[in-house]
Amino acid sequence: MSEEKKVQEEMEKQETVQEEPSETEVKSETEEKGTDDVDTSSDSAKTEEVQENKEASENEAPKGKTSFFGKKKEKKDKKDQQIADLTDRLQRTMAEFDNFRKRTEKEKASMYIIGAKEIVEKILPVVDNFERGLATAQEGDAFADGMKMIYKQLMTTLDELGVKPIEAVGQPFDPNYHNAVMHVEDESLGENVVAEELQKGYTYKDFVIRHSMVKVAN
Repeated sequence: MSEEKKVQEEMEKQETVQEEPSETEVKSETEEKGTDDVDTSSDSAKTEEVQENKEASENEAPKGKTSFFGKKKEKKDKKDQQIADLTDRLQRTMAEFDNFRKRTEKEKASMYIIGAKEIVEKILPVVDNFERGLATAQEGDAFADGMKMIYKQLMTTLDELGVKPIEAVGQPFDPNYHNAVMHVEDESLGENVVAEELQKGYTYKDFVIRHSMVKVAN
């Protein structure tokens, strides 16, 4: 029995030795765990640092970008406004100048017509006297023939300047061109027809300088 007990005790000792880890194994496992913990904490710290840097850059970048483009946009809007204002002022100035030019040309034309009408009005009595003198002149008179040539030259010059006699005899009476001073009964003429011209009327470029003095029939 004693020998059996001894064998049994030895077997128990061997099992106990196999089950208990050696100090070297325990130490190695401890070192591995410590290394894993250090690596894990280091990786976590790096991840947090990268994330913080990323957030900081995201927060700062838009501000700078917004500020830069905001200033640029503000300058562009100001420049566009100045261009629009200058364009509007230029258009207004050109319109005013065009109106001034047209008004000036119209005034100049009116002044020219008024001045020409005054000159023609002063010449017309001379023309009337020419016609009265030539109406009483004898045929074959050299002096009368010379006056006729001067009269013809004068009337040609007035016609070139735009002065034309108003047609009266045989025309329907028109108060815009005729001045009726007498009324006669004449069955050979129609109603309100000019029967006789007492004084010749003239126009200058469609403006009446002097109305024809006429007799109106019926």
